Amino acid sequence: MQSQAEFRARVAGLKDFDEAFELVKSAVYEKFKMHRAGLSLILQVMPTNLGAYHILGSNVIVMNSHVLAAIRRLSGSEAEYNAYVFMVLAHEYLHSLGIIDENTVRQMTYNLCKTMLGEDHGSTKMAKEDPSSLFPQLRNMMQTQFGREFQLVKKFDRASQSYIQ
Repeated sequence: MQSQAEFRARVAGLKDFDEAFELVKSAVYEKFKMHRAGLSLILQVMPTNLGAYHILGSNVIVMNSHVLAAIRRLSGSEAEYNAYVFMVLAHEYLHSLGIIDENTVRQMTYNLCKTMLGEDHGSTKMAKEDPSSLFPQLRNMMQTQFGREFQLVKKFDRASQSYIQ
């Protein structure tokens, strides 16, 4: 098992969604011994009270591109932005493993972040409460509609692909 300091450095240095998701999958396996492959990531404008969702029974995670862009603007560093991405992908990955109950997934996400990153890490704080605990400006954002446009993230969960694209 990696030390919290090593894991924190890996989260801080994430370069893209694929790298973040690989780290999420390895952390979830290390903590809960659960795994699945073959997921896709879609970005979509959604109401600001939704960070992301997993379509039950599918291989799709949809992240809120409006909130992502706001956190990119509001975060003081790449590490803070990455903390958000890691926490949200971990939460939705746990749903994709068949855990439907929201409170159970919230608690598991918090436990995962606390174990891997420590109590004082941004991911852990957001998992314990919500992203507005780190980014209070999110409470003032007034996006209420779902956008009609979707953006498929091309390079995502590549480690589970067994064919050449």
